[in-house]
Amino acid sequence: MEITKSTRHQKIIGDFGEQLICNFLSRSGFEVTVINHTGIDIIAYHKSTQKRIGITVKSRTRSTGTEDDSVNIFSYQNGKNDRQKVIDACQAFACEPWIAIYVEKSKCADVYITSLDNYDKKYRGSTSRAIDDWKMGNSYMSKYESDPDVKHIRLDLSFTNWV
Repeated sequence: MEITKSTRHQKIIGDFGEQLICNFLSRSGFEVTVINHTGIDIIAYHKSTQKRIGITVKSRTRSTGTEDDSVNIFSYQNGKNDRQKVIDACQAFACEPWIAIYVEKSKCADVYITSLDNYDKKYRGSTSRAIDDWKMGNSYMSKYESDPDVKHIRLDLSFTNWV
């Protein structure tokens, strides 16, 4: 089934990705809130472990033929430093920086959640690139799924089209 996006799809998928992450964390015992702050989208606190995390969420829809396209996480182009914005926000809120990626395809969706530290150690690659990305090819997805420091959720999105 081909995906046909509405004019507001980017906003809708962004909000949905954030709420999905909030639901997953809440079900895992975290107190969670969506915040409107440069750099991070969610702050979560786990009372028993006293773990406080700040999460930037990247949500994308991939049409047929683009399922393996990477998700841009941080840009350093044109004077931007998205990574530093996340780090600064997390310092302001006394939390550990994390990233979450939600990618939906025609029949399924994948959610990946990991600390920025884990991403840097295992998946970032060169630090001189203009973009940090989350690779979505099969070999990387296998690596993420076998990494105990990457939380993974797969959702079945199969349904009959409305029209």
